[in-house]
Amino acid sequence: MADTTRGVTAAVRSRPGTFAGAAAVVLVLSILVPPLLLSVVRKPVDYVTFNPWLKRLPAYLGSDIPLRQKLARLPDLALFWCSADSPFGGTDWGFAVDVRDLGRLVLTALLFGLYFALWRRWRAQPRPPQLTRAGSSGGVAGALVSVVGLSTGPCSVMGCGAPVMPVVGLAFAGLSSTTVAALSQLSSIVGVGVIVVLAAAVGALGWAVGRGERARGYNRA
Repeated sequence: MADTTRGVTAAVRSRPGTFAGAAAVVLVLSILVPPLLLSVVRKPVDYVTFNPWLKRLPAYLGSDIPLRQKLARLPDLALFWCSADSPFGGTDWGFAVDVRDLGRLVLTALLFGLYFALWRRWRAQPRPPQLTRAGSSGGVAGALVSVVGLSTGPCSVMGCGAPVMPVVGLAFAGLSSTTVAALSQLSSIVGVGVIVVLAAAVGALGWAVGRGERARGYNRA
């Protein structure tokens, strides 16, 4: 843990631009790619809005409503959404981000930022063979997670019969209710798996970088 903490700290301090830039890009792509994909393969988006109730949020937080009730409702508060109307009436597809979604997206983006900052710091260090293997394993894991996470990440949706499902699944019309339910469950599992694998990759690279930093400190001493 000490080596990992040392490595993460050194990476963020030496590569702040990489950390912030990678996190920002992943966060923006996670929000923009789903509606863009659905606009291309289903129907172009024709409605985008932020939740108008958000301007009343400060008053709600300061109200006499019990704190437990506030904490129970806030995770499901929709922040913004977009949708496309169906030519037959109703909603063809919709994409919404609530507080829980945003928290997951921000956490994933920060892990990506840490991963890339650590990877650049690791690449700049002289490394013994065992540390090279550890960093390479983390690099492969991070690359795989980036592909899986951005293509199958869960999102809150409207008009599809499921609260959460992969955006890729929404791209195909005519899915049965059983398929939608299966995709919803798979998406939730993948969402947790992405964070777990990212955290493991960050831990592996953080340990490798931390060991290198400690060795350099001993050499200087």
